[in-house]
Amino acid sequence: MRKDGPTSGLEMTDAYYPRHDPIDYYGDGGFRFGPMSHQGAILFLPSGIHRWDVETPTSLKEQDFAKILREGAEIEILLIGTGTSIIPLAPSLASEIRAHGLKLDMMDTGAAVRTLNILLSEDRAVAAALFPVD
Repeated sequence: MRKDGPTSGLEMTDAYYPRHDPIDYYGDGGFRFGPMSHQGAILFLPSGIHRWDVETPTSLKEQDFAKILREGAEIEILLIGTGTSIIPLAPSLASEIRAHGLKLDMMDTGAAVRTLNILLSEDRAVAAALFPVD
C-alpha cells in the first residue's frame, strides 16, 4: 500500500530544451521556440535553452552569468535583452564578462531576439540572456 502525502515541497529542476531552434515569439511574459514555450527569463546557450532565475536587469550579479561563463569557450557573442528598454550592466560586471573573451551586446529584448535569430541562421557562435516583455 502506497502512502501519499505532503512530505516534501516542490522540487525545482533545471528546465532546459537541448536544441537551438529560433525564437518564434516573445511577449506576454515569455518566449516560444520549437515545440516549447516558457514564461520568464531564458538563457540561449550552446547546450540549449535554459530557464534563467533572475529578478530584473538592474539586480544582475556575476553569479547570474555562471552558466554562460562555463560555456564561454563555445560562445563568440553574448546578447543581453533587458526587456522593453536598454538597461546597461554595471561596468564591473560587463568587464568581467568581456574578460572571459565574450563580445557583449546590450539591447532591448525584441532587438536581441531578432539579432539572435539572424546570427543563428548564419551559424554563428551566439548566446543570449533574455528578460521577458509583457
